[in-house]
Amino acid sequence: MTGNPITLAAVQPDDVADFKTELQSAFAVAVADEFGSLPDGPIPSDQTLDTAMSAPNAVALRILRGGRKVGGAVLTINADHHNSLDLFFVKVGEEGRGIGLRAWHAIEQQYPETITWQTHTPYFEKRNIHFYVNKCGFKIIEFFNRHHPDPHPPEENDLPGDDDEAFQFEKIMRQA
Repeated sequence: MTGNPITLAAVQPDDVADFKTELQSAFAVAVADEFGSLPDGPIPSDQTLDTAMSAPNAVALRILRGGRKVGGAVLTINADHHNSLDLFFVKVGEEGRGIGLRAWHAIEQQYPETITWQTHTPYFEKRNIHFYVNKCGFKIIEFFNRHHPDPHPPEENDLPGDDDEAFQFEKIMRQA
């Protein structure tokens, strides 16, 4: 897999619509696998994506393989170096090629000053849990549910089913 390097590039204004559509398509696969069908409208919604991509300190990145768009990420890069991976996807049809892990390593290399990374995923997304814990080295630090609700829930929950169950992950990169 060394023939096609993974690189990162800022999402350009003329690419935002395609970026959002590709992210929504990637997320739809997991939701359809779990729930058998999709609710009306894309997941996450355009509004949710617009909010994430325009949030303070947000960085939207394209994942490129040999210069070709194969995924993306939305990060929050904070001055205190406690950063978050807010959205991450590999384009439908590109899965299973090691792109996600190589992209995550590229993100880590692009932000070497990071002290901690945090991310989250819905409880049902076993592929994500495996990826973050077993491949990327994150630890599960919280399980949000009706007995232990998320103190900072998303304004809009786009997922069907039990909407209050999710895992919070953290990866400590270095001591503060």
